[in-house]
Amino acid sequence: MSQYHDASDLKLLPELKKLAPEEFAGFVALDKIVGREDGAIPRKYRELIALGVALTTQCPYCLDVHTRAAKRAGATREEIAEVAFLAAALRAGAAATHGTLALKLFDQA
Repeated sequence: MSQYHDASDLKLLPELKKLAPEEFAGFVALDKIVGREDGAIPRKYRELIALGVALTTQCPYCLDVHTRAAKRAGATREEIAEVAFLAAALRAGAAATHGTLALKLFDQA
């Protein structure tokens, strides 16, 4: 039985590149901004931000890449744990505020 998320799926990236080369190049260029060393935001914080987004979007591949990169950039286990709860708080906040939208839509129905 195959898993929904399997690291071997990443072997298909060259096929994506072949099928949509311009789009793939654009994605790669955009993705490189996370790893910048010369930005105003230090690399460790860039990786922690990326990890928080990955936790929020629940991308297992991004979790893998940015957890490892954050560790290499000097992040601690405590920082990783705090990032997880920051992401959880933002998800919860979005659900609560979307609750107001649901009430508005209910009242309009």
